[in-house]
Amino acid sequence: MAGKKLKVTLIRSKHGRGHKQLGCVNGLGLRRINHSVELEDTPAVRGMISKVMHLVQVEEI
Repeated sequence: MAGKKLKVTLIRSKHGRGHKQLGCVNGLGLRRINHSVELEDTPAVRGMISKVMHLVQVEEI
């Protein structure tokens, strides 16, 4: 997994979600719908993504 990157895009609204899900979305650096960020592929990032999989789209780069 060294050197791999993930492109994470927020595809559903974070409004009205629980504080744990909001924390994960904010921790990933996503601000608004269709906002994308490139992140290192680490276990911590994978864990946050798994908590909000229904809100985001993930692509390997």
